[in-house]
Amino acid sequence: MIHPIYLALDFPTWQETKQFIETYGFKGVPVKVGMELFYREGPVVIEKLKQDNHPIFLDLKLHDIPTTVMKAMRNISTLGVDMVNVHALGGSEMIKWAKEGLLLGGSGIDTKLIAVTILTSMSDEKMNEELMINGTVKHVASHLANMANESGADGVVCSVHEARKIKQVCGNDFLTVTPGIRLEQSQKDDQERVATPAYAKKAGADILVIGRSVTKANDPVKAYKQAMEEWNNGLES
Repeated sequence: MIHPIYLALDFPTWQETKQFIETYGFKGVPVKVGMELFYREGPVVIEKLKQDNHPIFLDLKLHDIPTTVMKAMRNISTLGVDMVNVHALGGSEMIKWAKEGLLLGGSGIDTKLIAVTILTSMSDEKMNEELMINGTVKHVASHLANMANESGADGVVCSVHEARKIKQVCGNDFLTVTPGIRLEQSQKDDQERVATPAYAKKAGADILVIGRSVTKANDPVKAYKQAMEEWNNGLES
């Protein structure tokens, strides 16, 4: 089952993660586990979160040759997470083999394969000049989404601002997972393409990933409830 909001647990250790969850009563909420926490703690952190009934998006952004990604996905499939991702820039064969790896794992869990299009820290200028990819982020993200869709991915990570175009290209059943979510009073930090939960819903996002707007808030519980309220009712704060 896929949930509309995943809380990013961007903490360096399990101890800090556990303390945050228990202090603010977030036990059982859908969470995103990224590279920082997973590379420190390993698969055991997934097992601990699942013991407390947390739905999990495992955000590792795999990007390697197809056979390596396939073997990694075969192992990841045994963890029973909701979603896991690869970089779409790895190409169609890598995405196809990633999907094959998830199926070969045979865990019985329908883990969704999500492909990262263009990172939300990227602007048109950075993409053009530093990566030497011509065009706008919206155009390139839509192209990568279409390629991922045709290669067996279940959805993509994109910014809110590309979600509607991707839905037009790939269909309404193709998932759009949108990081860079900020509440009105929050800082952009290192993100370029950001949006509020209410705007995200109107723009066609299926799933939000929200982190620092909640985890760095003076009152994380209030901030989380605000995000849920905006999403559920489509109202700006």
